[in-house]
Amino acid sequence: MPAIRTVRAILLSAPYENPATNMEARVHLPTGYRTCGMVELALDDGTTGIGEGYLAVFAPQVFVDIVKILEPYLIGADVDDHDALMQKLATATGYWSLQGAAQHAISAVDIALYDCRAKRADLPVYALLGGKCEPLRLYASGGDALGVGPMAAELDEVERLGINTLKIRARKDNLDKAVWCARRGAERGIDLAVDMTQNMAITSQTIDDAVSFVTSVHEQCGLAPVFLEEALGPDATSGFPELCHQLDGISKVAGGEIVTTAREMVTRIDAGYYGIAQPDATVIGGITATVEIFDHCRSHPTDVYVHCWGGPVGMMANYHAALARGGPLVEWPMTNFDLRDAMVAAPWRVEGGELHLSDVSGLGIELTAEIEASFPFRKEALYRCAVDPATIPTPVLWE
Repeated sequence: MPAIRTVRAILLSAPYENPATNMEARVHLPTGYRTCGMVELALDDGTTGIGEGYLAVFAPQVFVDIVKILEPYLIGADVDDHDALMQKLATATGYWSLQGAAQHAISAVDIALYDCRAKRADLPVYALLGGKCEPLRLYASGGDALGVGPMAAELDEVERLGINTLKIRARKDNLDKAVWCARRGAERGIDLAVDMTQNMAITSQTIDDAVSFVTSVHEQCGLAPVFLEEALGPDATSGFPELCHQLDGISKVAGGEIVTTAREMVTRIDAGYYGIAQPDATVIGGITATVEIFDHCRSHPTDVYVHCWGGPVGMMANYHAALARGGPLVEWPMTNFDLRDAMVAAPWRVEGGELHLSDVSGLGIELTAEIEASFPFRKEALYRCAVDPATIPTPVLWE
């Protein structure tokens, strides 16, 4: 019986892009560092597994404290009794956090269990789940540059990687930016997608705002975004089916990265919230829940593009789930985050717009004492959702 011997919560902070050229970094991460929260499970046979919870980007100490609450339920547990163990954790946290912060920590545990089990089987996680080693088609995720020069450089990099879709960040008052990116992207054979970042907007923009944005982009340059992500905020999610209806045949509506249970995501899919569901294994309950969403969408006209904006463990967890279930497109972050390269056992390989995962056992992640020493946790490295308006840069001219 491979039992869990120790449980460790790990916080690492690493440089994140350049605040001079990146809106997100300047406004939400003023220190220039971003934190990543992980759980390490060590088994009595010497195997270790790593998982990640997205919560630590925003509330690292909360993440650590929740892992400590989960620890007594994990010590001595058989990792092969995966489903029963996850049910126990759900029961332990369900009353106070069935949907919310605890799910991020549970996600990290689920991912770490898969890492352990796959390593013991000497298989990559995708193979443990029945998948084959095939390339994953990518869309580039970035588009947060603070001007024409940096944005053009990002388009050049997307073109170099062979990726043919770039997702930018643009709210309803960034129409000129979207039009500029659509036109310049088209010159390179790159389609435009738009993240309207309403997950951090309370009160949300309206359905009319989102529809007007898409139709205005189309009217000005003859090109509509191929998909529109997070167009409505947490206080307006009931409007997604109507938004899908109004944009039918124009742009697909994408969302779901903040959904913390498979049950809620399934309910949204059944109600017609999305043309593209975007589960994140570090949020929704781990690899188990992400695979469940893929399986559920097989009987629905809904694609699944995993959300991959976390650290290297979260990226790998999502990619393995997508590879195991034939995900048609996955997110590739364009923003530099040093930790992403440091922890992959084999270097990232992107060719012709496709990601090629290795056949390294487990997730393909390594965490060494040297890595931990190189990226010590910085308590000031917090992602600030509510920002001081004075920190928002003056709008640039998109010509």
